[in-house]
Amino acid sequence: MYSPFNIGARFTITPPGDASVEDERIPLVIAKGAFGSGEHETSASCLEILEELPQVQGARVLDLGSGTGILAIGALHLGAAQAVCIDINPDAVRTCRLNCEHNGVSERVTHIAGSLESAKERDFDLILANIYGDLLVDFAPDLVSRARTGGLLLLSGILWEYNFEVRQLYEKLGCRVVKNRMLNEFSTVLLEKI
Repeated sequence: MYSPFNIGARFTITPPGDASVEDERIPLVIAKGAFGSGEHETSASCLEILEELPQVQGARVLDLGSGTGILAIGALHLGAAQAVCIDINPDAVRTCRLNCEHNGVSERVTHIAGSLESAKERDFDLILANIYGDLLVDFAPDLVSRARTGGLLLLSGILWEYNFEVRQLYEKLGCRVVKNRMLNEFSTVLLEKI
């Protein structure tokens, strides 16, 4: 169990069964499990950027390495239409499924236990990937190909030393950097596929 805490201007992360959320904030009910509850700087950074994006409204979302599902759930609470959550770890998929139930968004989420190749869908409006920088490099061509033209890719989990390499590669693959945020150890990059 953990105490509720705020992220950004709009979200409060709260454990299941806790009702102490200020009225104007969006509660994200997250069962902590082995995957944290959103307190990591990369998760917080992604949620802070998501809450500023009008493009989230009505979006089809792909969340690669979904873990607890906090990013996809946040996007759905901000008005995204549906999400596909993929994680290679079956425990993460179970945790994500449980958190989707806690947040009342289960009917809008498809869960996949497996790799990115396991997902058949394409033309996503928004791709979320809070995973390590070397994986973002490895998955870059496939991730970019799954975004529609004009779609956004919100990437995090990137250690500072990978930041330039990740940005350069995604730009070569047809994206432009919208935002590049340097955190304490990691970085978050928002890109648009052009």
